[in-house]
Amino acid sequence: MREHDLYERFESTFDGADTMRRKGKRGKRTAEDAEPTRRGRMTEAEKLRVARLREDQLSTADTPADGDRWSTWGDAEQGPKPHPSWVVTELAAVDRELGIVKTGKEADVFLLERALGEKACLLAAKRYRSNDHRMFHRDAGYLEGRRMKKSREMRAVQNRTAFGRNLIAEQWAVAEFAALARLWQIGAPVPYPVQRSGTELLLEFIGDDEGNAAPRLAQTRPDEDELLDLWRQLVATLMTLAEAGLTHGDLSAFNLMVHDGRLVMIDLPQVVDLVANPRGVEFLDRDVRNISGWFASRGLPPEIADPSALVATLLDVAGMT
Repeated sequence: MREHDLYERFESTFDGADTMRRKGKRGKRTAEDAEPTRRGRMTEAEKLRVARLREDQLSTADTPADGDRWSTWGDAEQGPKPHPSWVVTELAAVDRELGIVKTGKEADVFLLERALGEKACLLAAKRYRSNDHRMFHRDAGYLEGRRMKKSREMRAVQNRTAFGRNLIAEQWAVAEFAALARLWQIGAPVPYPVQRSGTELLLEFIGDDEGNAAPRLAQTRPDEDELLDLWRQLVATLMTLAEAGLTHGDLSAFNLMVHDGRLVMIDLPQVVDLVANPRGVEFLDRDVRNISGWFASRGLPPEIADPSALVATLLDVAGMT
């Protein structure tokens, strides 16, 4: 159905109002001439209903036969340039969902293939949940230091209204996409952020060509040499973040992946600015102690995995000593 046809349905609603305005003030009214309850403007609810109807019509009429949707690349915020050669950027490409990778408290991750002919890439589609699901359980501390321009939006977030929770969900997506883009550009081992559209992020899939995700650090059983190598990679990553004035904010062995011996940091919606957030040093200290404890429990000597010494080094690197 064309957009014109959708709006045409509502035009007759306002005919009575136009007729009444043309009548003289002294004309005798009849029952048919009664003042309409609605004026010549659509209510917000009607506008939303028309928009949804149009979206539904377009989505059902314009779905590719060999996929779930056309590529959303052209309508999304795109990752930093230069785009890696493996990213499929053609607008004629098709997105096809291959299954779910991980469910989480604030977001779910799906495996998605974007393809055009023989050219294809696997992506991790991370979708933050809206107000239909549970609220973010830790957002208060992480949102400190982040401000919104509109006071109405700020009040909605503070009061945790349905509108406010939607704003929080999108704010997490925006924050994670920005953090990944920034970290990718300075050489941190993070997934390449392909694009963001609303509360959906499309990220580089960390895994093999068959769609098998790389294991979390917590799932690995590294030997002594591997453990030391992973620790050194971790320290280098934390120093890269500290140089940018950042800390992960929720670091553990569950949001680090190991792919072909390489440590990759994931799940960065709550990335903390060490200066702007008044609890920045507290988050940094917690990050270091959490992950140091995991390495110590796997046999890394305590003189190497000394959390106090590492925190002091990171604060020095961040210029906060």
